Amino acid sequence: MQAGIVRQELRSLATRYPPEWRASLDHEVERQTFHIGLVSQLAPRGVITDIGGGTGLFSAGCAAVGMSVTLIDDFADPVNESRTDELLDVHRGVGVKIEVRDVVRDGLGLAPESMDVITTFDSMEHWHSSPKRLFAEVTTALRPGGWFLLGVPNCVNLRKRITVPLGRGKWSSMADWYERPHFRGHVREPDVDDLRYIASDMRLTSVRILGRNWLGRGHAHPLVRTLTPVVDRVLRSRPTLCSDIYLLGRKPSTTDGEAVRSDEP
Repeated sequence: MQAGIVRQELRSLATRYPPEWRASLDHEVERQTFHIGLVSQLAPRGVITDIGGGTGLFSAGCAAVGMSVTLIDDFADPVNESRTDELLDVHRGVGVKIEVRDVVRDGLGLAPESMDVITTFDSMEHWHSSPKRLFAEVTTALRPGGWFLLGVPNCVNLRKRITVPLGRGKWSSMADWYERPHFRGHVREPDVDDLRYIASDMRLTSVRILGRNWLGRGHAHPLVRTLTPVVDRVLRSRPTLCSDIYLLGRKPSTTDGEAVRSDEP
């Protein structure tokens, strides 16, 4: 599907959000255009489940361009403490099926071989328990030849390699960890080697590791916002340095081999 069509649908969806949310969605349009573009290449009219997507644009955008989408989340992050039902009305309005559950604790609850694609973006790093059992469920729920797409922040991206020696590497604020009864911040950010480990454990084939740089697009400083797309184009060929890294892998079909192949475009 053409990126322009996806971008147009996302911008239209963003206008349905409350006014105070719209500004924060502006820089998200490009990121979600990329995500939806990847999924649409794999299963243009497929059956999709997104894990941990919250009230963001991704699942609604997939549904708006013709996919059958289920969104699974516990909606317990601080950002979801107000107006969640109103925000999810946008998703329901385009046909997204919403299930409220803690997938790490309670599992996916999906029928075996029922999904063409399962996605999860910027969620795994918040989980307080190992995702090993959950990812085994992911492979069970995927149809033979189905795809898993996992997006996470890179714990050793270029910015952190520069700022940590200068003593400026903390992600979460003290208040987020200390003052709230339940910490929902980043527990463990992975790196590229971790993604390959997960792919091997899940016995995925046709594995690709992708890198992008989204964080600076929403930065308060206009110079950072301007430079981020330029830096992104330079760093894409080196996912190990990117701020955002992706694992894309396929559940073997009956004709596939079992070996995991990894390539970085």
